[in-house]
Amino acid sequence: MTIRDIQARLTGAFVPFKLRTSDGAEFLVPHREFIFLTSKRVVVANAEGYVNVLDPLHIVSIEEARPLPSV
Repeated sequence: MTIRDIQARLTGAFVPFKLRTSDGAEFLVPHREFIFLTSKRVVVANAEGYVNVLDPLHIVSIEEARPLPSV
């Protein structure tokens, strides 16, 4: 995946998605506010406010996800 592939998911109507990395880990992006892109890194926050800094070279797929249930 490239940064541009991820940016494309963030344009227009937003649909929650998961990023899967080469080690099999999955990172849920339930809303645009949970992801930040730079030219060399992808930063994904979780509901608790912790972040994961990912190298886009290790992101192998993007998959649509169901929205988080209302609390």
